[in-house]
Amino acid sequence: MDRPIDAAELKHRLPQSALSFRGYNQTNLGRSAELLAHPRYGDIVAQYLREAQQVCKEFAGRDVDLIERVRKNQETTLHDYSEAISIILAMEQAQLHLLKEFFDIDYTRAKVSLGFSLGEVGAIVAGGLMSLRDALSVPMALSEDCIALAEGVKLAVLFSREKKVDTDQVHRLCMEITAEGNGTLSISTYLAPNSLLLMGQGDTIDRFRELMKRTLPQTYLRANQGAWPPLHTPIMWQRAIPNRSAVMMQTIDVKYEKPVPPILSLVTGKVSYDKLNARDLMHKWIDHPQRLWDAMYEALLMGIETFIHVGPEPNIIPATFTRLRDNVEAQSKANISIRALSLAAQRRWLQVMLPQRTALLRATMILQVNLEDWLLQQRF
Repeated sequence: MDRPIDAAELKHRLPQSALSFRGYNQTNLGRSAELLAHPRYGDIVAQYLREAQQVCKEFAGRDVDLIERVRKNQETTLHDYSEAISIILAMEQAQLHLLKEFFDIDYTRAKVSLGFSLGEVGAIVAGGLMSLRDALSVPMALSEDCIALAEGVKLAVLFSREKKVDTDQVHRLCMEITAEGNGTLSISTYLAPNSLLLMGQGDTIDRFRELMKRTLPQTYLRANQGAWPPLHTPIMWQRAIPNRSAVMMQTIDVKYEKPVPPILSLVTGKVSYDKLNARDLMHKWIDHPQRLWDAMYEALLMGIETFIHVGPEPNIIPATFTRLRDNVEAQSKANISIRALSLAAQRRWLQVMLPQRTALLRATMILQVNLEDWLLQQRF
């Protein structure tokens, strides 16, 4: 959190705020154990964990105790994927309930919500389009296939320090490597004009590193550790997960109304959910890349003044926004010293964009609030 704010200020800021929901990561508990043990919050947190636990049990076909896992602060792994996503979605909804129950802050008054990866499902539940149970049922049913597809998948960050990444060239190179028949490689997230996330099977990331030397000059590739389900990539096609999920969603109760607050979808980078298209967008969400940069810029255009990060240990969105804010601040000060000018030369992509996209300048004025931290800081 950027600075301490009280409940009155948070309530006042809500109509110009964005709720941002986190997705699956290598760690997924955050401060959930503290919220569960809290003398006032604990019962509500346990209620949401029990609801998610019941769905998890049904689909996992084994005994699952999410409350005990959270109480003992036992972190999840990829093999506990169904439990991880259950905890994330349950804790997101629990945190929002706590806001309303104890501080009279109605989160539906937020201007917009958005979520990275699984976080979009959290935004859908918070927006009233689906129940927590129904939202969990589809990823639960397909979680074992997601785990299986993660075998041998590598995640890497492609970035440039000086200029925009040529995304057309990256996409072409991914297709050429995939066509070699040794595994699928694809863009999974557009992080910023100068950075992307790639996901690839087998040695495709290494193959990309080899070929990029002649087609993507001044561009670098950094591999991430850990195992990742290959959501938001065509790798999901290999077990027909998008179509199977679409068939399942045909019979799930989805409200024929606009979500409240509106959802800024990372499928499109726009506020795209209307009264009829939730199932279609959720279908595309599975294998379409995440347009994080587009969504962040759209939020700035909408006049967002506060990002309220929901869920245990929020990560991608706050980190991306902090990096953007730091870059904009440094670029704005680039005329005050030789050293600053030197640093500005390493952000040419931003230098080019600022005159055309003045909304980026608003990034320096945005307040970020980590909701789980905020809740635990309050005194009764």
